[in-house]
Order: sequence, then structure tokens, then C-alpha cells
Amino acid sequence: MSRISSFSSSVIAKSFPTYGPYIASKAGVEGLVRVLANELRGRNITVNAVAPGPIPTELFLKGKTQEQIEGFRKLPPLERLGQAEDIAGVVSFLSGPDGGWVNAQVLRANGGFA
Repeated sequence: MSRISSFSSSVIAKSFPTYGPYIASKAGVEGLVRVLANELRGRNITVNAVAPGPIPTELFLKGKTQEQIEGFRKLPPLERLGQAEDIAGVVSFLSGPDGGWVNAQVLRANGGFA
């Protein structure tokens, strides 16, 4: 069985001002996941996306004040920013044998952020 994993973002569910172009691009990814899963019907290929919540990457941190970062940290019920390892585990699950029945889905790995 083959796997295709894409990346979206949990910010798509928040509609933050100034995030319009970014959210639009991720909405396209999410739509493509469902269409591609159906286009690959019968080929034993799963197509999914992972939509992380706030992760302190270079892109996330760029242009944000410490106060803004702290505000994002408090948004999820777990009250922390995610870590790359949190997302790597989700991708590993989807790519491995336990993810074989997961198809055409967007998995929001965000600590309850959205």
C-alpha cells in the first residue's frame, strides 16, 4: 500500500485577520486530498493531510512579538505550542501500517487549538 501525505494548517479553522492568502492555499490542499483519494480509487493508495496547530518554526515565529507567541501558546487547551516531534508522530502513523484505513482525511494535530 502506498501513502500520500500533505500538509495543511489548523489556522484554516480560525480565520485570523491577515491570514487570507495562507488559509486559501491550505483550503486548496484540503480539497485536493479528498479529490485525489477518489481519483486514485482502487489503486491501494491513501491520501491524507496533517494540519498542525501552532509550532514554533521559523515561519511561525517570523514577525511575531513574544506577547503574540505567548497568546498562541495559550489558545490550545493543552496551553503549549506543539513541537516538531508531535507532528512527526502523526505523519508516521498515517504513513505506517496503522494508518492503512485512514483515507481522504485531514488530521488536525493541534492540541485542541481548532
